[in-house]
Amino acid sequence: MTAIRVLGWVLIATPIVLFLYAYLLYPALLKLYLKVRPGTPLPAAPLEDPPTISITIPAYNEERSIGSTIERLLALPYPPEKRQILIVSDASTDRTDEIVRSYSDRGVELLRMPSRTGKTAAENAAAKFLRGDIVVNMDATIHLLPDSIPNLVRVFADPTIGVASGRDRSVSTVDRDAVKAESGYVGYEMWLRDLETACGTIVGASGCFYAIRRPLVQELFPGALSRDFASPLIARENGYRSVSVPDAYCLVPRARSLESEFNRKVRTMARGLDTLFYKRHLLGFRRFGRFAFMLWSHKLARWLVFLLLPGLPVGLGFLTATGSEWARLALALFLTGTALGLLGWRWPGKGGTPRFLALPAFIVASCVAGVIAWGKLIRHEENPIWEPTRRAA
Repeated sequence: MTAIRVLGWVLIATPIVLFLYAYLLYPALLKLYLKVRPGTPLPAAPLEDPPTISITIPAYNEERSIGSTIERLLALPYPPEKRQILIVSDASTDRTDEIVRSYSDRGVELLRMPSRTGKTAAENAAAKFLRGDIVVNMDATIHLLPDSIPNLVRVFADPTIGVASGRDRSVSTVDRDAVKAESGYVGYEMWLRDLETACGTIVGASGCFYAIRRPLVQELFPGALSRDFASPLIARENGYRSVSVPDAYCLVPRARSLESEFNRKVRTMARGLDTLFYKRHLLGFRRFGRFAFMLWSHKLARWLVFLLLPGLPVGLGFLTATGSEWARLALALFLTGTALGLLGWRWPGKGGTPRFLALPAFIVASCVAGVIAWGKLIRHEENPIWEPTRRAA
């Protein structure tokens, strides 16, 4: 076998094998582990004496949603004397601050940043004002079911748990097939977190809705990194585990368009890569064992697929140059699928992406987002300033 054929096969096989491992073999290994060692159930009984909580919401120009979000929080079945609601305005320029101040007589607090510094920096600034034993972090645009916060906080009755993640449910009244594909991915991710929880711990919390013990909240966490991803990593460093709570639902409106979803993926993946690099010592098997294995499998293996994906058509081109007919056919199919995805992503007509182009468009947008995110990491391009995803109602 010539060197060019060997290189072609390596370029083709590596991203495919990593993809199959991360999305199929890894969950299968978790299921096998649970057959040998059944997991520990989460605390299920309501707390007779619930802990004090601080609910923090970073917000930037959220005048459309912040009022209704506060109203829902005030109506939640949690003792008011044990609940702090703190809205952190990242130098909003609309009526966000005015709306929040109108709830001051009902105990809602406002912390305004003097200038835009980003979501994580806003959370850092809020840390010194937190009074609850448990800190609940949530987005301004999500919808919590009535029992979501009590169910989330309940699991901290287990002293080994340091972080509890809510369960995202992607919802929308907007019929956009290219964005609907995200709902299927979210469902898969929640299923995988359930498996990881049964195996002992998760390696990433929901950015929309999660809770953490206050002593684990680091005031000086780097502003360009992702605090929600880092929270289970910090918990593990301090001897705690992190879990996903199946009945702590948050309804997450889908993005208004595939372009909006693409921008979100670039931002979250770039920040995730930066965070993992910052906490890279947790990838060491000798010290962190099973947690390191899960971090490699759930996070790094997935992200490496995007880094190596551009080599796949190159490898097919190498094999095509050596006269391989199957490689020529596979390359033609790859290029056709990419062209259809780009067409669906940039569809010029009104009414959204045609149904038959929706899945290719979502796949291509996700892959391009992953490649761009790796480019940001390689160029040391930080992304501290936070631009919230404007979601459908």
